[in-house]
Amino acid sequence: MRFSIAVAAALSVALADPGGAQTPAFHLQEATIASIHEAFARGELSCVQLTRAYLNRIEAYNLKGPALHAIITVNPRALDVAAEMDRHYRDNRAGVGLLHCIPMILKDNFDTQDMPTSGGNISMKASQPSKDAFTVAKMRKAGALILAKANMQEFARGGMSISSLGGQVLNPYDLTRTPGGSSGGTGASLAANLATIGTGSDTGQSIRSPSSANSLVGVRPTRGLVSRRGVIPASETQDEVGPIARTVTDAALLLDVMAGYDPDDAVTAYGRGHIPQSYTHLLRPDALKGARIGVMSNLLGKEDRHREVNRVMDEAIAKMQSLGATVTRFELPEYDALASNIDTSTLEGHTVMDHYFATLPANAPIKSFTDLVIANTSAVQQALQIEITIPNGMNSDLYKTRMLNREKLRMAVAKKMADLNLDAILYPHQRILVVPITEKDQPERNGVLSNGTGYPAVTFPAGFSAPAASAPVGVPVGAELLGADFSEDKLLSYAYAFEQATHARKPPKSAPALAGEP
Repeated sequence: MRFSIAVAAALSVALADPGGAQTPAFHLQEATIASIHEAFARGELSCVQLTRAYLNRIEAYNLKGPALHAIITVNPRALDVAAEMDRHYRDNRAGVGLLHCIPMILKDNFDTQDMPTSGGNISMKASQPSKDAFTVAKMRKAGALILAKANMQEFARGGMSISSLGGQVLNPYDLTRTPGGSSGGTGASLAANLATIGTGSDTGQSIRSPSSANSLVGVRPTRGLVSRRGVIPASETQDEVGPIARTVTDAALLLDVMAGYDPDDAVTAYGRGHIPQSYTHLLRPDALKGARIGVMSNLLGKEDRHREVNRVMDEAIAKMQSLGATVTRFELPEYDALASNIDTSTLEGHTVMDHYFATLPANAPIKSFTDLVIANTSAVQQALQIEITIPNGMNSDLYKTRMLNREKLRMAVAKKMADLNLDAILYPHQRILVVPITEKDQPERNGVLSNGTGYPAVTFPAGFSAPAASAPVGVPVGAELLGADFSEDKLLSYAYAFEQATHARKPPKSAPALAGEP
């Protein structure tokens, strides 16, 4: 670990409160890594108390109350692990990790050796890997407490967050809408304060879509920064995994833990030498001063259905300008020409799924991709049936065309940023509000700009639509910043400056504080 809990907590306090005002009493609602660690240090809170408080909220809001259906599996040993962490903290406070007793939610495609990993599929309800995913092992080593596994769009094939095992996840801001996808269970959980931080995977836009839809911060990292090993795959060339959090600082701290070289995921060799001491090192309220931000106009809609998102984005752009950024509007016609013929995941799905099933123990309930399709239990059965008919898609002419188109788009983005001397490109993650659960898919998302190029993107809360009967505080609208390879620290700094100036995030009304909650 690159630095300790004490340093991280002190840094977070300094970032949030440069004047050094007296720390307020701990509140579970909207708790951060720093506020939790400060409460531990004051003796105001124990790991067991914190864990029990989150478990109470899961009990109250996951299948009861708003019935978010955000959680598939609760860690049965969570309180026992918390007690062990309390003992360790009493005995060796200086030796605890950066994420000591931070209760977190893992999307249920991250392998855990002590809990099932289902991908949301009912036939895989009891599928328990023999070891943790690479990033899960790193998070445990840093002291994280794995509280639960989140519901998701089954096998990350789509953007509605519905599965045969967990059902339809609901958006806590508007229970008639989806929470985005495919990491919607993580998104809804964090928005409703069922845990502190969480993880997502992003083949198309699946970290960023639920971040946008739930007023959260999500990071799709540069290809090669974070290992995908031990995460049920959808694509060899498009899959990435990363953090989801309520604040930029917490997302940066979790990325500190997740990033790193894994010899069993060769693409992570690209990340060597590109990881800063901490992704918090550029977080300053004045980080947008002097920044050159390009607004990609052809990622903004022009119809009446786009009005609410465009209003929020116009306000966000004006705020960035007031904070010292120079904003340049431009269009990238290459995007319109290439975006619809760039996806490689369908051509890779069969191959990567077979590789994953080969890693499972001999007693796994599903032992191959063929077994999975034959079981015919999936909420995304049609997608799986298409993939299994393409056993060698990575050697097809179509695959070569799409890989070439990916490179063309990557080059076009790099050239535009160079021509305009841009530090980052800004756009809404989704051109319309996140859709109702009655829709079949999640349209008009802009995640292709990142997944089609491999460049990193950070999604952050930009604001809300007008309040409505089903959405008392409005529906969240997420802005997204994309930059050059390994510019996560710069992108996070811009998001942080905007966050500190606007405090745009608001918790949902559907999951209020419980009686007796800290």
